[in-house]
Amino acid sequence: MSNPRVAALLACAALGLTMATGGAGAAAVVGQEAPAFSAVDVRGKAVSLADFKGRHVVLEWVNPGCPFVVKHYGAANMQATQKNAVDKGVVWLAVNSTAKDAGDYRTPQAMATWMQGQKAHASATLMDEDGKVGRAYGARTTPHMYIIDPAGKLVYAGAIDSKPTSNPADIPSATNHVNAALAETLAGKAVSVASTRPYGCSVKYSSM
Repeated sequence: MSNPRVAALLACAALGLTMATGGAGAAAVVGQEAPAFSAVDVRGKAVSLADFKGRHVVLEWVNPGCPFVVKHYGAANMQATQKNAVDKGVVWLAVNSTAKDAGDYRTPQAMATWMQGQKAHASATLMDEDGKVGRAYGARTTPHMYIIDPAGKLVYAGAIDSKPTSNPADIPSATNHVNAALAETLAGKAVSVASTRPYGCSVKYSSM
């Protein structure tokens, strides 16, 4: 590989995929009540899932240092998926569970700056340095996506789409699982594809 930066990104991508099934603890279960949580956002405001009772909520696990995250943000696919949701009244919470001692950890201010620079449409970006929220949901990768209905039930968990690669060229031909699941649940229908295998870099949890 002639480009060391590209080689490093590909190595990170491969590591994320091989570790996608471990390290997160017990996972939240589709069809059951979503785990309650509280966290502080990048602006220092406390945010709880209970704040949004009666509304649809999307959770997105994010780490700007992950090439799979870069894939979806660099191509504006994540932002478009966010906008599709929030324009329909859905709450979108991006969650960063990267531990403080991880090499790609970002402070709340740096995370806020990055999200702003990406023109993200998330309702809030939550800092989960101790990993409590991520472990409660069993979040394994960045990104890892969850949808919660107004009754507080988890109706989707898994990948953002059907192409588990770090190549942005694969986005147009992929099925966006989040958009599809939201369309069904917002219409009062059962989600037909309610669980998929998440892909991306492993969440860099703290050792606590």
